[in-house]
Amino acid sequence: MQLIYIGLFGACGCLARYLVSGWTYALCGRTLPYGTLVVNVVGSFLLGLLMEGSLRSTFFSPAVRVGISVGFMGGFTTFSTFSYETVRLFEEGSFWQAGTNILLNMIVCLTFAAAGIFVARQL
Repeated sequence: MQLIYIGLFGACGCLARYLVSGWTYALCGRTLPYGTLVVNVVGSFLLGLLMEGSLRSTFFSPAVRVGISVGFMGGFTTFSTFSYETVRLFEEGSFWQAGTNILLNMIVCLTFAAAGIFVARQL
């Protein structure tokens, strides 16, 4: 059953990433990979919230928790796209944008993961 949850939640996460990323690019443009940044930041927060919250609650069964964390969050967030987009920025000579992308993804994502954990502990 756990594999079914991972697959179903994973499909939903991929669709959500596509929609959120596209919406973000439509709003912010493509001077930086904003769509990837937004899904990674939101995903970091939600994963921190979910994992910490599920340690304190039995709301989700272990199979559903794995389905959401591995499936949905794995499909929603994307380190590989972040890596590819950053390499492409370097190749294009956009060193400032590449460095900014690295710093934003690392610092903001870690901060939002910590925020998700903090919020879960307050609930």
